[in-house]
Amino acid sequence: MSDIIQLLPDHVANQIAAGEVVQRPASVVKELLENAIDAKATYIKLIIKEAGKTLIQVIDDGSGMSVTDARLSFERHATSKIKTAEDLFQLDTKGFRGEALASIAAIAHVELKTKQEEDEVGTEIKIEGSEVTSQEVCVTPKGTSISVKNLFYNIPARRNFLKSNAVELRHIIDEFHRVAMAHSTIKFDMYHNGAEVFNLPSSNDRQRIVNIFGGKTNEKLVPVTEETDLVTINGFVGKPQYAKRTRGEQFFFVNNRFIKSPYLNHAVNAAFEGLLKDKAHPSYFLYLTVDPISIDINIHPTKTEIKFEDEHALYAMLRSSIKHSLGQFNVAPVLDFDRDSSMDTPYEYKSKAAQTPTIEVDRSFNPFKDEKISGGSASGGSSSLDKSYTPFKKEPAGSWENLYVGLDSEVAPVKTVENDFSSVEFESTEVTGSLFESDEKKIGHHTTYQLRKKYIVTTIKSGMVIVNQHRAHERIVYEELLRNITMASAVSQQLLFPLTLSFSKKEIALLETVKEQLENMGFVFAEQSLSEIEITAIPSVTSEKEVSLLLEQLIHDLENEVPDSGFSQTDLLARSIAKSIAVRTGVELAQEQQQYMVNSLFACTEPTITPDNKPTFITLTVDEIDKKF
Repeated sequence: MSDIIQLLPDHVANQIAAGEVVQRPASVVKELLENAIDAKATYIKLIIKEAGKTLIQVIDDGSGMSVTDARLSFERHATSKIKTAEDLFQLDTKGFRGEALASIAAIAHVELKTKQEEDEVGTEIKIEGSEVTSQEVCVTPKGTSISVKNLFYNIPARRNFLKSNAVELRHIIDEFHRVAMAHSTIKFDMYHNGAEVFNLPSSNDRQRIVNIFGGKTNEKLVPVTEETDLVTINGFVGKPQYAKRTRGEQFFFVNNRFIKSPYLNHAVNAAFEGLLKDKAHPSYFLYLTVDPISIDINIHPTKTEIKFEDEHALYAMLRSSIKHSLGQFNVAPVLDFDRDSSMDTPYEYKSKAAQTPTIEVDRSFNPFKDEKISGGSASGGSSSLDKSYTPFKKEPAGSWENLYVGLDSEVAPVKTVENDFSSVEFESTEVTGSLFESDEKKIGHHTTYQLRKKYIVTTIKSGMVIVNQHRAHERIVYEELLRNITMASAVSQQLLFPLTLSFSKKEIALLETVKEQLENMGFVFAEQSLSEIEITAIPSVTSEKEVSLLLEQLIHDLENEVPDSGFSQTDLLARSIAKSIAVRTGVELAQEQQQYMVNSLFACTEPTITPDNKPTFITLTVDEIDKKF
């Protein structure tokens, strides 16, 4: 039997490895940005075209590479970050596997220009599908410029699996945020299709967060600081009142590397226990610094998972430090209900020594000045003394007596008035009778009943119907919104004061894609900036306090499943808004509201299920009820 095991060619092995390292254009952005940071760059520019499918270019002013290093950098397992296996536990760089550039070069057209500071000319290398097509000298500034064009050009199946440009761009922006927040001292610029998306100057961590997520973010942040032998924690958490229904603004950085950790996320949620509304998620931007020996980064090629040596201690420290920060800045409530907050010592004075207060004395003040004058006149006789105390002798007794003077004469008129009113019997009898009669008539016409503030029970000829009020209202609102968007103009209610809402640039761009449909639903937008939108009118089916939650839920749904265009996007929009504004379980409905809910549900084109294909009601026939007995 012939041998069947063979060694794969390098270009095939690189394409297989690229499946792990390069999942989408955002993966390329992450690898190239981290390489620029490892090169000690102080300024990094990211240029994107068509969400990275056509071009991804990263330009930095780092150390650059020599001719030999530039050629060798595209080989598999070629890296300058480590030399021995022990170096894996002393990492202070982003990359170390030596696979990224080789994987990228296997599935795209790559062009590299690089020059070291001491060299007169630089090196230009062009690679197509792992094959070097040219290598020559070029004139280029200090640093490195790498362009990745036509991603997945030689793997059509992978290219077909990519999402729309809007979705892929959001993933790129997410990776850009993670790298930029971890290195606030580096200046970052980002351009998409020739338009500037981000311009982030060198700053501190707080200012970098504000520059990314908008100016309103500054007032939402509570600083967190804790230093122990195991870990140093710095960063910020969001105030509980600004918690969102989505998990968009949650970032952990360990040794300036973004990670995902459900275990540490649980620690943060535990610190906010009792402070958040139902289904609300806190925002946090936490930077953890630990000894590289105590962590293992080499878990997954994306390097977003980390194993800690002592996770339980880290959990406890993280939770306690966040609780301490929420308490010291008077964000969390305290148990001392009689405490006067005005008597609290400001946090910045907690370590200052007490100072001796200065005493000022008014030497001209004499508390006995008036008494001496009256005493001098009293020596002449007792009449002046009596005169001085006259107000305290007679008037109090007189005033108390006046309370009871003429009491009988005052009560008598009351009796007379009562007799006068009791003679007017026709009006009182008429009013009382009509009130009770109307109530009895209403009770006699009851056709619906609310069960546990969750279900509406009504009767039909064959038996009874039990309607889930939330699901039923979701179906009613969904069909009403679809009619407004596709057929008729919606009814809007004008706001007395315009509503201003703050969003990040990414969220504003998302809302822009569905702005026309929102306007058809009844929203009226006045002004819009890079971080705020102003709403002057809202649909008649919503209330003002629901608008913020509604748009947050809409953004969350759009991020997860954005169709390209057409009816699918309209349907998604209507489903998201209907789910947000439908009446919730636990809301008590009046009799008219219950009847309206039932009538409107059975007037829908598809009353049996919600937009998410869940049943809205069940029926119990008389035969089924008889079997119960």
